[in-house]
Order: sequence, then C-alpha cells, then structure tokens
Amino acid sequence: MKLPKTYEPSEYEANIYALWERSGAFTADPTSHKDHFSISMPPPNETGTLSLGHALFLTLQDIMARHARQQGKDVLWLPGTDHAALPVNAIIERKLVEEGTNKHEIGRDAFLARTREFVADSRGTMLTQMRAMGASADWTRLRYTLDDALNRCVNETFTKMYSDGLIYRGNRIVNWDPILETNVSDIEVEYVEEKAKFYTFQYGPFQIGTARPETKFGDKYVVMHPDDERYATYQHGDTFETEWINGPITATIIKDDAVDPKFGTGVMTITPWHSQIDFEIAERHGLDKEQIIDFHGKLLPIAGEFEGLTITEARERIVQKLDHKGLLVKTDDHYLHSIAVNERGKAVIEPQIRLQWFVDVNKPVVNWKGKQRSITEVLQAVIADKDITITPQRFNKIYSHWVDNYRDWCISRQIWWGHRVPAWYRTDTDGKQETYVGVQPPTDQSDGWHDWEQDPDTLDTWFSSALWTWSTLIDPAIAQDYSLSLDELLQLSPDFKAYHPTTVMETGWDILPFWVIRMILMSTYVTGQVPFKDVYLHGMVKAADGKKMSKSRPESIIDPLKIIPQYGTDALRMGLIMGVKPGNDQNWSTGKIEANRNFCNKLWNIARFIEATLGDDYTPEKLEITSVADHWIMQKLQQNQQAIHADLDQYAFSEAYDKLYHFIWDDVADWYIEASKAAPNKPLLAFLLETMLLLVHPFAPFVSETVWQTLGWEGDSLLATKTVVAIPKAAAAKAESFTQIQNIVTESRFIQNALKVSGVTLYYNGVDFLRDNAAIIKRLARLRDVTEVTDGTGLYLTSTSASCWLDIDQATAKAYLGELAQKQTQQKAVITQLEQRLSNTSYVKNAPHAVVTQTKDQLAEARQLLVSLEREYARFDTTA
Repeated sequence: MKLPKTYEPSEYEANIYALWERSGAFTADPTSHKDHFSISMPPPNETGTLSLGHALFLTLQDIMARHARQQGKDVLWLPGTDHAALPVNAIIERKLVEEGTNKHEIGRDAFLARTREFVADSRGTMLTQMRAMGASADWTRLRYTLDDALNRCVNETFTKMYSDGLIYRGNRIVNWDPILETNVSDIEVEYVEEKAKFYTFQYGPFQIGTARPETKFGDKYVVMHPDDERYATYQHGDTFETEWINGPITATIIKDDAVDPKFGTGVMTITPWHSQIDFEIAERHGLDKEQIIDFHGKLLPIAGEFEGLTITEARERIVQKLDHKGLLVKTDDHYLHSIAVNERGKAVIEPQIRLQWFVDVNKPVVNWKGKQRSITEVLQAVIADKDITITPQRFNKIYSHWVDNYRDWCISRQIWWGHRVPAWYRTDTDGKQETYVGVQPPTDQSDGWHDWEQDPDTLDTWFSSALWTWSTLIDPAIAQDYSLSLDELLQLSPDFKAYHPTTVMETGWDILPFWVIRMILMSTYVTGQVPFKDVYLHGMVKAADGKKMSKSRPESIIDPLKIIPQYGTDALRMGLIMGVKPGNDQNWSTGKIEANRNFCNKLWNIARFIEATLGDDYTPEKLEITSVADHWIMQKLQQNQQAIHADLDQYAFSEAYDKLYHFIWDDVADWYIEASKAAPNKPLLAFLLETMLLLVHPFAPFVSETVWQTLGWEGDSLLATKTVVAIPKAAAAKAESFTQIQNIVTESRFIQNALKVSGVTLYYNGVDFLRDNAAIIKRLARLRDVTEVTDGTGLYLTSTSASCWLDIDQATAKAYLGELAQKQTQQKAVITQLEQRLSNTSYVKNAPHAVVTQTKDQLAEARQLLVSLEREYARFDTTA
C-alpha cells in the first residue's frame, strides 16, 4: 500500500505546493492560443497577517483559477499587495509615539525608510500565508501598489485627469480626522449611534436646536424654508440684532430649500466651515465661512475665552454661559443621533474646509461608447447595458444608490506614506504662484522664480487601487521609457492586450463602493474598457456569536494559520464555502471545519480501498460497465460532473461543492464502494477515483494531489489535467434497477432496526432483477439470505413495485405498531402543553426572551417528531 492508513495534511502540503510551483503551471502565457481567463487578486493591506476574510477570497479565487485550467484555458491569476497608506501610516506613527518621538522629528525620508522596512516584513509573511492557503497565483507577476510601474500609472492617470478637467484643486468641505490629521473619503466614514444632550437656544426671535454648541460662535445666518408659512413675514436678506455667546451680533435671514420645515422649529443657524449641508447652503448664497475648530480639534480665537479648549472641555462651559444669559430654553438629555467616525481609527470626524485635490464625478468629459459622459453616467451605464454583471443581483440596487449619491472624490491625504501628489508649486519674487502637474518633476528654472516644491500630500490609497486591473498588466520594462504615452504603454504590453478586461472580480461586498465602483471609474476613463466582465461578491466571516471579529475582542479573531496545522488547508477551504451563498455573511464554525476534515478522510479511505482492490500489480484494463451498480454510478458521475461544472461556470461555489460532497460521501462511499466489495470492477474503480480527484481538485487541491502523486498515476499534476473526462454512457434502465435495489435495501434496514430483529430473509416471487442482484442486496441490506419462492407471507416492502417480503410475522409488526401509537399520544400531549404555554400572553411578554425562543424551538422539534412518528406508523399500518 502506497497510501498510509491516515491522511496527515501537514506531512504533504508544503511539498505538494512546491511541486506545483516547480511545474510552472501557475504561470500564464499571453501568446497562448487557448482561451484566456484572468482575475486580479484584491491586494491585501500590508499591515500584518491574513484574516479569515482573506482565506475566503483566496479559496474562491483559487477554485476559479483551478477550474479554468482544468477547462484547458490559459489562466492569469495576478497576485499583489497594497501599501495601505492610511493604516500603515497610523501604525508607524503610533510606534514613533511609543518611542517618544514623531514623524516631524525624524523627518520624511527617515519615516518612509522605516515604513518600507515594516511593510517588507509584512509582505513576506502574507505571501507565505497565501501559499499556505494553496493559492495557485502567478507569482512571476507579483505586483505591489507602490511598484515603479504602478507609480507611473498613477502619475499618468492623475495628469490626464487634470488635463481633462476631471481633477481640480479647491477649497471644499472634507471629512477631517483630527487624530490621524488627514482627510477621509465619504465612503470611509461610518456612522455610529450616540446618546447626547440636545440643546434648544433662543436666537433673537427664533429658537434653534443643536447637539454641538461649540460650533456656534460663527453662526450669523438663520435659514428657513421659503414656503414655511410660519416665517412668511421674514424676507430673504433681512437682518436683526441679537445677543449671542460672546456678545451682540447681526444675523441675516436666508431662505433655502435645504431646510426641513417639519424638523424642530423649522429654523436653523448654519456653520459652513464644519458641516457639509451648511457649506453647500453658504456656497449657493455666497455667505461667509469662518473656521471655529482647528485641525487638532481645539477652538480657535473666534471662541474668545474658550480658545484652546477641546470640544469636550468647551461644550458644557458654553452651555453654562448661554444659560446665564437666559438663552438656554431646554435640554434633552436622551437625544439619539449618529456621529461620523473614521472606519480606520474610529476617531470622530470633524468637517473642515481645506484646499484639497478632488475628482469631479459630474463633468461630461469621459468618452464612453461614442458619447461624452460624466463619471457617474458611465458608472450607471455599464450596469444598465450589462457590460458588467454583479452576483448576487440584489447588489445592483446598492451599487446604483452609491453612484446616484456620488460626490466629488477628495483624493489628497495629509500623510507621508503613499503615492505623492504629482503636482509642484513655485512662486516668483512678487508672490505669484505657478502650479505644474506632470508625470515627472519639472526641470525648468526660470529667473525670478523660486525652486519648485512638490505637494507634500499623498493620494488616497483607493486612487492607486482603482487602477489595479490594468496597471498591473503594464510591462514594467516598457514603463521605464518615458517617451511613451500612457496609451502606448497599454498597447505595447502583451499582458494588457491578452488579459484585459479581466474575466471576473471576486471581492467582499463591503468594498463595493470603496473599490469596485472606483475600478470601473478609472478603467472606463483610461482604457475605454470595463475592468472586468463579472463581479462576484462574497460575504463577511464573522465570529461564532455573529458579531464582527475585532481586535477589541481578541477571542473573536480566528487565525487561519492556526487552523491549518490542526485540520489541514482543504478542510478550512471547504468549510468556508460550505452552505454559503454569494453576498451572505457567515458565522465562524469549527463544526464545519471538522466536517470537512472528515470529508478529506473519507476521500482518502475511498482511495485506499480502491488501491487495495486494484493491487500493486494492477495494469490498466479496458473499461466495461457490467453490473447495475456500475451503470448507476456512471450515470451519477456523469450527472454530477455536468452539474458541478455548470455551477462553477455560474460562480455557484456552495451548490457545486454540495453536489460533490454528497456524490462522494453518499453515492460513492455509502453505496458503490459497498456494492463493489461483493464483485469489484477494477477498471471502473480506477476510472472513478481518477475522475473524482479531478472534480475534487479545485475545492481540495492538497488531498487530491497527494493521492494522485502517491499513487503515481499518469500526468505530472492534477493542476494541469483537464477535468472534462469522457464518461462511458450508462444504460438508464440498468441504473434504475440499482435505484430499486437502494429502495429495497433502505427499507429492509429500516424495518430491521425499528423492530430490533436480525437474521432476516427477503423472499420474492418471479422478479428477475432480484434474482440477478440477490448477492448485492443480501450484502447491503445485511440479510441472512435473499430467496425466491412460489408463495408465502410476511412483512411486504412498500418502497418497490416488486413482489417481495421479509420473513417477519404480523404479530411482531402489530406489537411495534402499538408502541408507535403510544409514542404519538405522548408526543401530542407534549405539543399541547407547549402550545398552551405559548398562547399565554403573560408568559410570552414576561418570560426572558431566550426562554420563549427555547420554547418555540421545542415546539417545532416536537411537531417534527410527531410527523416522523405518523409516517412510520403509516408504513407499518399498511402491512401489519
């Protein structure tokens, strides 16, 4: 025996992966005449180690890649990592603080050198982990979002968009993180509910409400809806004098449709510097904008005596002062509202007006299908025209919602790690400023001008990531030639010509707006192509309790690299896709991993049985289908091969695996292997194992390849072996005969177990297929014998049309029928008791929720058990 008694994944997996890499089967060939299949790996952030979410996407994409290779396609699965500007920058700054210094003290060059060292270590760790997951990626094309070629693509894209008027620099309201001291894009902001105090103040003749009195120092505009009849006597532009925080002010009436007359008093003051809505109102009416809070979260001189205080320190003091002035009307201590926080660090966002770089999403300058359209119009068109298909379809609505509400994208960040904005500034001796935007730094040095200085800001990480599908296909060598235009770089790069648009983008639903939409934005603009034809969105992997895995709950985090040594990579892979639909979140379940470890063991045991049956001296023989069991298993194999391939083509991974799991466990192991023990068909067993290994390989590559290599079968590797095997046609009538045998065996086993009898004989009268298959029925049903007689009585089988019966007397069956009737009576009493308990409104209302839920579950189980008892009673009632 070449296959050991037990399968120990840790003894094989590293060597198997090394075998795959040496074979060169991971490497794509753009000159191949095969159909191309391409997928860009979402580059994980270089911040440490891989998570279960990474393990899930690596599994799904690896299944796609291996399945495509088995279809005979040339496959490019392009791997890479992301420089992760904001999170990595935050990690390094935190480390510096722990050392008693900061980035300004060590300087930009030293900061960047230290950051590069950190990400290089993280990158090595992550690549090792990707290989451990079995990722069959083309490592010869490994990319990094800060590679020189990708940096050039970033600069080329920025310059092109600037020239086309799609990128501009202006003073706009941005989401400012006062802790990280950088801008945050709209879609990186999340909202959390908070209970706070809501204050109502007297403001001249009006009452205004706010939860943020610290922003009200610059409030000198009162805004109301133009159609609000309560304030019809006030005209737009009217002014009035009123006492306010630091003394009397002159306030101006503004009429604007943005005000909701139904909210509060229908009147509000505005703080244009610290609110997006207020900023937009101020822009429409040309109003003044005054900064109240600085970029460190402290009040500015406009706050008078409160200057230098933090928001928290100042808030209650401001309220006390207004109260002393008689301007505090009331306080609501239980006001629930949502506050904006940075999803990266959870710092509270402070809207600020800043001079920043933006992408204009509404300017119609994108040439798409012969029309000049805006970015948002193109984004909607690719879905409406079915250029891109999203799975699952329900995310089309979410996609459209994001695009419909897309604002100009702030792309500059006040951090040092990342792609630096390719813009330079200089001033002349009179203070006049000149701006240069280009792929390379300006070289001219004119008299009367100071030296050029590059913009200190970096670009949003998502700007470079948005170029991922095509920038990674640029030939790095060609990218060094700056005499070539961006379009020439694309057309001269063989990988871009062969593999773009990519076939599919597989990623988490949570970054649909962060990344998927922006890739479509950039690819359609730069290349005139969609970045991918299909989008497959997977769900999140949550902790066992259904909550998000979080560093604040260390016990909730599961490290995939700690699961693999215990259960094996294949068990983890299959456990992550088992029973999970696209776009649906799942809770971590060790039980699923254990179940799939058992599946690997089952496959291993099947292989050992077949190896032992064939013998060491077995030589391939002509395959012939002889027994009804042979016909049945060949029919099942053909049906499952077609169904599994069809599911994988439609990205129905869970459905495909479910079919595979039950085919191998139920059909092969439980039925055909058992049937083969009586009369083995060696060529068919060999063919069956080979075909099963091919079907299993995309899902469980290690155990399937281990069996293949250990047995030393033809072909270097399963990785490069086509899975579409010609399966000999089975006779449907003979396959149906085995189905009849299954029914007889199943019913015979059930009766013997129910009545607790053994040594039973099955009698039949004139049934050819029972006569032909008596040996296999006897073996599978664990009967004493299967005997043909001319007549007789006993317990007739009801699951088959064949005339056959077990030699069990009627008295035994009737006695059991009485037991079943008694059990039904008892079960009905249990159901009545539970129903009465749940019909008691006092119980349902006052008992703990968990207890009521438990009662409902008990009732459901009791009803199901009663149904089973009734079915069993009906079965014996027909023969007793």
